[in-house]
Amino acid sequence: MKKKELGIVISHEQLTEDIFSLRLEAGNIAEEAVPGQFVMVYSRDSGKQLGRPISLCGIDKEKNQIRLVYRVTGPGTGTEEFSTLSEGERIFVLGPLGNGFPLEKARGKRLFAVGGGIGIPPLLETSKQFGEPVTAVLGYRGGALFLKEEFEPYGEVLIATEDGSAGIRGNVLDAIRNHAERPEMIFACGPMPMLRALASYAEEEKIPCYISLEERMACGIGACLGCVCETRETDPHTHVHNRRICKEGPVFLSTEVVL
Repeated sequence: MKKKELGIVISHEQLTEDIFSLRLEAGNIAEEAVPGQFVMVYSRDSGKQLGRPISLCGIDKEKNQIRLVYRVTGPGTGTEEFSTLSEGERIFVLGPLGNGFPLEKARGKRLFAVGGGIGIPPLLETSKQFGEPVTAVLGYRGGALFLKEEFEPYGEVLIATEDGSAGIRGNVLDAIRNHAERPEMIFACGPMPMLRALASYAEEEKIPCYISLEERMACGIGACLGCVCETRETDPHTHVHNRRICKEGPVFLSTEVVL
């Protein structure tokens, strides 16, 4: 059940030039959250009414904490404001929201957790809670490989960089095709071109592929219809070809949506 609560900053760390890791004490959210869900984080500026959707990178039920790894998208944005938060400060957070990755459906299968850029964070908690070895395929433009070492306890880590500075030169699909083992299921989050390529590959290879879609959101609870995506089948209730990413997603079976 989603709840809005005043989260307390436990720690805040800058991982790269524009990526930050924020840990919040938010007991109600941590208690119910599952991997792949997200929260809406609200500005303390009264002129900014809408929250910013940020995926859950970590869930610690024992400590009543959640971890958010996010990118600052530019000056004057909500994410720039969040980057100034210090230990002990408070900020409103609504969650947990949406539907996460179907871990039970992947049990006993060779799971590839594929992340690109800021789509990498939600796959960390997913890999941790899966409880079986996971092959993490992480795509970066280059530079700092944020979160890479944190994936290593949960299985093999494959790296793809656009500039060739680490791992294989290319993208995550290049890394998958060059790997000795073939995935039996894929969980993925990242930019749309990456998801589109993965969905096509998975369909060709007949591999179940679950993708987490990123979209601008206003309410985060399915009321405003501002984050719909096109689907192949009609919705049984509205009889139209769409789903709300914040409500029915953000995780979808790749064959359900039109990318």
